[in-house]
Amino acid sequence: MKRHRSITIKRVAEAVERYHSSLDNPGFCLTCGIEQGGCEPDAREYECEACGEPTVYGAAELFMEMDA
Repeated sequence: MKRHRSITIKRVAEAVERYHSSLDNPGFCLTCGIEQGGCEPDAREYECEACGEPTVYGAAELFMEMDA
C-alpha cells in the first residue's frame, strides 16, 4: 500500500491509542498525509477533506496494513 511519507507507524499507532482512550476517530489520507477526524476505525477509501481523493483510511485499518 503506497502512502504519503509523513504517515509513519508511530504516528498511526498514536492515533489508534487516542481512539481507544477518547471519542477521537482519526484517519489518514494516503495521498496528502493529513489526519482527518470522523473516520470509523475500519474506514477505507473515504474522501479526503483536504485534497478530495478517496484515499482516507481509518487509523486501525491502516495500522493493520502497515503491521503486516
